[in-house]
Amino acid sequence: MAGVRTIDTHTHILTEDAIALINRELPKAAIKLTPIDQDFSVLEVAGTPYRPFPRGGFDVERRLKDMDETGVDVHVLSATPQTYLYGLGLPAAVIQNDQIAKLVKAKPDRFMGIGTLPMADGEMAAAELRRIVTQLGLRGAMFASNVVGKNLDDPGFAPLWQTAEELGAFMFVHPNNVAGADRMTSYYLNNLIGNPLDTTIAAACLLFGGVMDRHPKLKICLAHGGGFVPYQAARWTHGWQVRPEPKKNIGKKPDEIIRRFLYDTILHSKETLEFMIARTGADRVVLGSDYPYDMGMMDCVAHVKALNISDADKASILSGRAEQLLKVNV
Repeated sequence: MAGVRTIDTHTHILTEDAIALINRELPKAAIKLTPIDQDFSVLEVAGTPYRPFPRGGFDVERRLKDMDETGVDVHVLSATPQTYLYGLGLPAAVIQNDQIAKLVKAKPDRFMGIGTLPMADGEMAAAELRRIVTQLGLRGAMFASNVVGKNLDDPGFAPLWQTAEELGAFMFVHPNNVAGADRMTSYYLNNLIGNPLDTTIAAACLLFGGVMDRHPKLKICLAHGGGFVPYQAARWTHGWQVRPEPKKNIGKKPDEIIRRFLYDTILHSKETLEFMIARTGADRVVLGSDYPYDMGMMDCVAHVKALNISDADKASILSGRAEQLLKVNV
């Protein structure tokens, strides 16, 4: 395994410079960063606090130190889910994307980037994706599993999927605004169950809505080991066989559902990750940590190296497949 450059495809960043620019341009965002101690802060966006927000989320030097300590060579930077700010339109995305590109340009050996998009408008999202890929050198985008309740198979997103396929962009689905939140107010269930559930809904809509069939070259990666997709895909196939509803937009049996998508490694279990790799194939799996959040896996490199899989598959997951996926058609 020596000499393998490790690429963490799932990381988030919100620098203090980005916060200042967003607040100046978009006062309604009202982003505040209030220190708790030397390692953690409270991140508040439009009056809603998130706690704790680790220092590495905004401090680049701390991030680099953490990367070195955990054997991660490259972070693929993306915006924080708290600052998707879809209700504030294009400027919120432009500011964050420009700041991510600035970080990548400053340290191209340590950072790559994928942008955030103004998802409330599919045409505008497509245009911003084209800008960040062709002008800023970002490799794709991360976006929410639903856009203020609108599922990803909504016809309004059609220009985005067409542009993403054309550019060969790496498109990462991240849960946000999760379904059933009113029933998951206790025990942190909104994250423990809500996040993987909403990723699963997003994947199902992309599949049964016909998006994946219409755009077979789309690179769609699902956060947190794909939610429940790799473990319930056979149920989806069975449902298509026995029910008319799943056939509405896809006329042929949706075989190999799990291989329609890509998955990160954030499963918190050696045995579960090994099962997923066996089901999907190592070529559908990429390294991820969810840095800097507390539900992430900072030991993602060590976790993959400890798996009972071949060295070739480990190398593919640690970097080889990501290097292929993060190339774009410019």
